[in-house]
Amino acid sequence: MTLYFMSDRELTRLEVLRDLTSGRLTVAAASELLGLERRQVLRLSKAYQQRGATALISKKRGRTSNRAAPAELKAQALDLVRQKYADFGPTLAAEKLREVHSIYVGRETLRTWMLEAGVWSDRQKRRGRVYQPRYRRECVGELIQVDGSDHFWFEDRADSCTLLVFIDDATSRLMHLQFVQSESTFAYFNATQRYLEAHGKPIAFYTDKHAVFRVNKPGGLHGDGMTQFGRALKALSIEIICANSSQAKGRVERANKTLQDRLVKELRLAGVSSMDDGNAFLPSFMADYNTRFAKAPFNDKDLHRPMAPRDRLDEAFTWRAERTLSQSLTLQYDNILFMIEPSEFAQGAIGRRVEVVDFPDGRLEIRYKGRSMPYRTFDKLRRVTETAVIENKRLGGLLTLIRQSQDAGPPGARTSRGPKRRDQTNHMFGVG
Repeated sequence: MTLYFMSDRELTRLEVLRDLTSGRLTVAAASELLGLERRQVLRLSKAYQQRGATALISKKRGRTSNRAAPAELKAQALDLVRQKYADFGPTLAAEKLREVHSIYVGRETLRTWMLEAGVWSDRQKRRGRVYQPRYRRECVGELIQVDGSDHFWFEDRADSCTLLVFIDDATSRLMHLQFVQSESTFAYFNATQRYLEAHGKPIAFYTDKHAVFRVNKPGGLHGDGMTQFGRALKALSIEIICANSSQAKGRVERANKTLQDRLVKELRLAGVSSMDDGNAFLPSFMADYNTRFAKAPFNDKDLHRPMAPRDRLDEAFTWRAERTLSQSLTLQYDNILFMIEPSEFAQGAIGRRVEVVDFPDGRLEIRYKGRSMPYRTFDKLRRVTETAVIENKRLGGLLTLIRQSQDAGPPGARTSRGPKRRDQTNHMFGVG
């Protein structure tokens, strides 16, 4: 081995040891120059005196690295990872390869192989986009985050259902919780009405882009870009703001994760197995949760506004649709034919737009100029089991509906434009 193959560090050691051997340097000075302990300097000096410069060359020079595994081993390990451990991290995958398949590969070696093969991503790529945190609002009632969480809240004791969560942005305080069948307009009508009766009107609700809160199709409902829930809040002078991402409403998203852990266990311990019992249990749970996790607001002012005399919640939280009253005093709504009782007032509404007001409790009114008109109904989705008694002038319209129902085949769902009625009680729209 010639000096040409020595590394820079080895050449530096050679110069220092020459000076030490010739007496130009002391052992202490050589130790300081080399950054080694006195014992190591003496060991190197002895080896240099016995074998010359070759004693300073690393014994590992020219040997095959123990980490250079054969190509067959690498291919075998990666095949097993793809087949059985695709979602495993390098550490756990290396353990399984060793324990189950007797393949001994270091975790860092396996990590490198998985990165090269695209089976694993480094920490920076896994972390994804970093969102700038948004500061809390200053006052209670300034911004209320709203979301629905579908989950097996009662585990195997009942079917899955949805928990509607209202949380204050300024304090992370749970303002209202309610179990419902689904995240529907009528469910939000009922829950929001209870919220307003308990706390008053906030400045704004902060939601996602669920169809209850935002018309996601161009030229949707009434063409004005406003949903039934949005119309109800506008009537009450409450703003609704839709977040662009789930991260933007992170407080309610994090609260959902906490609730899916803590609330499920508390319901189990309390022996609660139904939505009704769960809703009765929620107030005490909310009080305990807020004691543990709620924060103090930056400003003690409460921005909830009291309900005004003109704020009629029963009227605001209704599903409303407009129809044109025909010459035979009939109209269709959600595949039901409504026949208005003849009167002088009803005659004045012929050819005009009348309003169908669908209440969460199942009541339904047909109004013209704010006045309700009595009616009878014929459901074209139900089978006719009795002889229909109807005036001759309405017979044509009824026969047309029956023909359309027969052409459409067996009874099916209601119209797609109608409301979802799982959370509406005592309504007339059951399918026969």
